[in-house]
Amino acid sequence: MGNQDQGTETNHNVAVKCLLRLAPVKSEEVQALLWCIIYIFCVLSSYYVLRPVRDTLGIDGGIHNLQWLFSATLIVILTLNIPFAALSRKLPRSCFIPLVYRFFIVNLVVFAGLMYWLPIDERVWVGRVFFVWVSVFNLYVVSVFWSLVSDIFSRERASRLFAIMAAGATLGAIIGSALTTLLAHRLNTYGLFILSAVLLECAVYCVKHLSVFTHLSQSSEYRTNNEAAQDQNQPLGGGVFSGIARIFRSTYLLNICLYMLLFSITSTLVYFRQAELVQSLFQHNDDRTAFFAMTDLAVNLLTLCTQLFITSRLLMRYGTRIVLGLLPFITMLGFASLSLWPVTCSVVIFSVLRRASNYALARPAREVLFTVLNREDKYKAKNVIDTAVYRAGDQVGAWSWMAMGEPG
Repeated sequence: MGNQDQGTETNHNVAVKCLLRLAPVKSEEVQALLWCIIYIFCVLSSYYVLRPVRDTLGIDGGIHNLQWLFSATLIVILTLNIPFAALSRKLPRSCFIPLVYRFFIVNLVVFAGLMYWLPIDERVWVGRVFFVWVSVFNLYVVSVFWSLVSDIFSRERASRLFAIMAAGATLGAIIGSALTTLLAHRLNTYGLFILSAVLLECAVYCVKHLSVFTHLSQSSEYRTNNEAAQDQNQPLGGGVFSGIARIFRSTYLLNICLYMLLFSITSTLVYFRQAELVQSLFQHNDDRTAFFAMTDLAVNLLTLCTQLFITSRLLMRYGTRIVLGLLPFITMLGFASLSLWPVTCSVVIFSVLRRASNYALARPAREVLFTVLNREDKYKAKNVIDTAVYRAGDQVGAWSWMAMGEPG
């Protein structure tokens, strides 16, 4: 027992030293930060196992049908926002968050069964449904994570620590992409679904451990830990549509919506262009899946280096406003380069740089903005922005692409 305790203490000290080198982490934050990193690592690994499969199945259904899939995604998200808000007002977060994740786990098991038993020529519609499902899944599972951590950490702590959490997300994305690259030919599609479900259940395990951390929130500066814990474990209350109503009553939230909307529109335009290139370059699904996985791997390696060594320092020195402005600047440069050099290499480089800038810089900075809001806004209004507003931007981008008469 003594050796085990000594080994555990040694591992803990190593983790503390590593975190202190990457960011100014305080001793009371280490345990919660480690659980957050493991949590988002599992969530992003789960998603990135599925992402190349989604993109492949989306192309299978035809590029000309992608705008309809984006429309279906928005409809599903608007529909799901109602039960999401209803459950969040009645259940404490310690029950609500695991329920959300296990709903998606059950869905994954169903998809795995369909892909295993259905003949190949009958999988087209399953693939289209799965494309929509993943586009909903990735927004909800990531949004719930950031809602939880913005509830746990104060703004000052968030500015120091969110980039490190985002690095855990990137590491998870790298591992997920690598797993799909290595196992796509061995596990087949249904095996990848089961792997993703297992990773998501690991995230649920982390939620249970994070629920006890209440002393790191801003409210605990004025109240005892017991009082903060009682508040954090109470249902949110409010109305089912209060998230939408609170957005329209807040200039602060409306500005976040506008930022998210413009980002989503431009992201969709780049995505459609890349999808057309992949369709013309590769004839087989396994090759397309491997290409998407390798692209994701490049994005995530660049993102990880930026998050570990740059993002926290930029946020602490220049604040969220400057860091949030970097992504629009990179986007303008990228579209200007495409107008001058409209070739495959330009599209791929722009897509990689832009996605990396979003994950490494814009996402952590954007999440810091929510730490100053009340709990209802952190879960309800934030969920509307992260899901409905984001996919509304997809709609504008998708149908604008079709209206421009691009070949598909």
